[in-house]
Amino acid sequence: MLEHGGRLRLAALQYGIEEGDWLDLSTGIAPWPWPIPEIPLRAWARLPENDDGLELAARAYYGASQVLPVPGSQAAIQALPRLRRAGKVGVVSPCYAEHAAAWRSNGFLVREVLEHEVDFFLDSLDVLVVVNPNNPTGVNIPAERLLGWHARLAQRGGWLVVDEAFMDNTPELSLSAETWRVGLIVLRSFGKFFGLAGVRLGFVLAEPRLLKLLERHIGPWAVSGPTRILGQVCLSDLEGHHQQRTRTEQASERLAALLTRHSLSPVGGCALFQWLTTPLAVHLHEFCAQRGILLRLFMQSGSPHHSSLRFGLPAEEADWQRLEQVLDAFDKVLR
Repeated sequence: MLEHGGRLRLAALQYGIEEGDWLDLSTGIAPWPWPIPEIPLRAWARLPENDDGLELAARAYYGASQVLPVPGSQAAIQALPRLRRAGKVGVVSPCYAEHAAAWRSNGFLVREVLEHEVDFFLDSLDVLVVVNPNNPTGVNIPAERLLGWHARLAQRGGWLVVDEAFMDNTPELSLSAETWRVGLIVLRSFGKFFGLAGVRLGFVLAEPRLLKLLERHIGPWAVSGPTRILGQVCLSDLEGHHQQRTRTEQASERLAALLTRHSLSPVGGCALFQWLTTPLAVHLHEFCAQRGILLRLFMQSGSPHHSSLRFGLPAEEADWQRLEQVLDAFDKVLR
């Protein structure tokens, strides 16, 4: 398996600190989970059905004409390569590593490209994968540019796959409403914005023929009945959406300011995380871990001088104070 944030049990074993004593900032998941509604017993006792209102709620929330619920967008990332014959895939990098891994493991030739290289390579590709906003850089590529890339790919039967896992705070920038276009596939994550990653729910937005094909590959009853009820409630909670957007944006701005005060100015980020590059990344990651704060370390080519860190959002005032105290201590070590 590839490295991911949130591996708290492994960190607890490695550093000898109980799981409950950690401040986990290693993921891009909102630290305020949605309240869990009462789940009727029938949802546990019966097989799930597709006409329960989840798809309707998702279409309204995402502004898309067609949606397919999946057991986390990761399931779609792994299934999509099985819908095409082997070919050439471009992945705009750096980004979530599972995309390139999924296409490679299915026999595709994968080229990881920088954003400014896409136009040069695009006509040689069958599929282009973009994470937007990007993880971990937070870069957001304008919709006009993405649709231009899609048009060039679609002329040759190609696909543009856009992973919008961190788009919930900026729905006006989403391509969801454009997914009626053949060859445009948008992936949406439920767990990050709603703070409920453990329920394993995601959505694929695309034209009906592709969604039916994908549904056959993923199989029946892929999303559990309780998850479908929970998802419908969360997606329909308009007041809750406003509250979550407000507090994540405020927390992200506060986090950026805190890091900047400690000479760790972020170079990217979004409402759910901040990202910085520093030659001290490995040292800072270890320093924090020894004190029970887990960050996400990204190593580039195994070199500590080309590494970066992603900071998730603290949830409570005590968490903010704890993080600041550790950063203060790190400053003193450097003096």
